[in-house]
Amino acid sequence: MPQPTSGDTRLFTVTADTLVAVDFTPRAPREPGPYRRLFAVPGTRAFTAGNLLARLPMGMFGVSAIVMIAGSRGSYALAGAVTATGLAATAVVAPWTARLVDRHGQARIALPATLIAVLGSLALVLCVRYGAPDWTLFAAYAATATTPNTGGMSRARWAHLLKGRPDALHTANSFEQAADELCFMLGPVLAAVLCGTFFPEAGTLTGAVLLLTGVALFTAQRSTEPPAVRRAPGRAPLRAPGVRPLLLVCLATGGVFGSMEVVTIAFADAQGHRTAAGAVLALQAAGSCAAGLLYGAVRPAGSAWSRLLWCLAAMAALMTLPLLAAAVTGSLLVLAGALLVAGMATAPTMVTTMTLVQRHTPEGRLNEGMTLAVTGLLGGIACGSAAGGWIVEHVSATAGYGVPVAAALTAFTVAVVLFSFGSSSSFGSSNPSMDRRPHR
Repeated sequence: MPQPTSGDTRLFTVTADTLVAVDFTPRAPREPGPYRRLFAVPGTRAFTAGNLLARLPMGMFGVSAIVMIAGSRGSYALAGAVTATGLAATAVVAPWTARLVDRHGQARIALPATLIAVLGSLALVLCVRYGAPDWTLFAAYAATATTPNTGGMSRARWAHLLKGRPDALHTANSFEQAADELCFMLGPVLAAVLCGTFFPEAGTLTGAVLLLTGVALFTAQRSTEPPAVRRAPGRAPLRAPGVRPLLLVCLATGGVFGSMEVVTIAFADAQGHRTAAGAVLALQAAGSCAAGLLYGAVRPAGSAWSRLLWCLAAMAALMTLPLLAAAVTGSLLVLAGALLVAGMATAPTMVTTMTLVQRHTPEGRLNEGMTLAVTGLLGGIACGSAAGGWIVEHVSATAGYGVPVAAALTAFTVAVVLFSFGSSSSFGSSNPSMDRRPHR
């Protein structure tokens, strides 16, 4: 049998009347994918696991509160108003909590703040359970405003670990947004199942336990925690160039999320399938989660501001699909498919928005800057929730799907106006470490 010659890594032989060539050339190792490289950074898997556990209740609390309050008081308008009040309170309190986190560290602030929020959730359950006056529901839900921005704290850790590597940070931000969508995909389903199978308060109670456990595990991972900066050298994020325009975009975008949740629950209830509302909302989050992971695996072209305009335009166009599905067919199944497709524009929009927020936030105040963005979203969610609940109560659930369409169009219009008339200095970076070219 012929043997390979020196320097030849192929072997030729004959089987019957067939010439067989065997190639022994060493295969180059396959380069790991962007997400595998991301989690090769020491400590990232541990803090991500705890943070995901803490973030899951974020998709549970809204649905649980709406089902619990609407079921006991018979009013979606009241349920929407209560959740809107809680979100508005969070919009006020969250930036202060985030500032304390930046100054004193995640471990020292996040856990006590979570304890206060959990007590607020328990108070809400007791008020609903024992028929307390309506005003007590507003007060109890407002007490949950101290819930720390778990997603922001996780993004702050990535920014600390990946400083000077914008490509890797883009992948991390995409993963975080996909994680948000995953939690909002699983959270409503879990909440609906718990509230429908056991008792109306089960979703809120389970969410409180998960939140406290997850934050405790997350804050225990001290090796990846960003250092506290007691006196940040830069200006406050709200005064930094470019941040306020982004907050306006977040405010309008939040209206899409808030209205969609209330309207979808009401639509499913009108069809006689209230327990299916969580699964229907989960499909929207599933589409967004898949789009977010795909967006993180590619290297986007163009400036971040131009990408944001394209993402907002796509979101405004796709949000018409649920309205058409509800108005034309009235089918919950068709609506679910429309929400799946419509959700595909939300994750890329939020990834790009958070990337811009990180670039414009001064060093040492990153958690505060990202929490301001979340505050803008919460303010929009509160307005969207209240508007959606009012339309459902006074017009119809189908008409309620016009609210997310209007909110998406508003977000796009605001971004176009700000981008068209903003000077280059208005959109310059306030955080030079976020602009460094990636290490090759």
